[in-house]
Amino acid sequence: MTQITSAQAQTIIDTCMAKGAEMGLRPLAVVVLDAGGHVKAFARADGASPGRFKIAHGKAYGSVMLGMPGSAQMKRAEEQAYFMAAVNGVYDGQVIPVPGGVLVKDGEEVIGAVGVTGDTSENDADCALAGLAAAGLHGVA
Repeated sequence: MTQITSAQAQTIIDTCMAKGAEMGLRPLAVVVLDAGGHVKAFARADGASPGRFKIAHGKAYGSVMLGMPGSAQMKRAEEQAYFMAAVNGVYDGQVIPVPGGVLVKDGEEVIGAVGVTGDTSENDADCALAGLAAAGLHGVA
């Protein structure tokens, strides 16, 4: 089984932060999770609110646990709110079904997820994808 290495996780975070600064985004927080939903790495930019860890984690956690990116979770929540409410019950309210949660895959195998928060959900997802590309990994936003 392929895993996200510590070096790749740090590259993802560094690139996300740099991309956010380059785009002039608000301060970001970035979390990288492994395939089991455990935190591999986290960083919060200066000026990002302290609660951003839980938001970034919730975006990534939902992606890895459900095997679908935040954009697909949001669509599912819009179409079947009861399903996402039940999922959040199962996962103790830890799932945040919006873009910015990016699934990391090696072929068809889920190897983790990245959660980015701080700006618009779409900008958050773009930063996550930039980080994954820099780390040589494939993301599904």
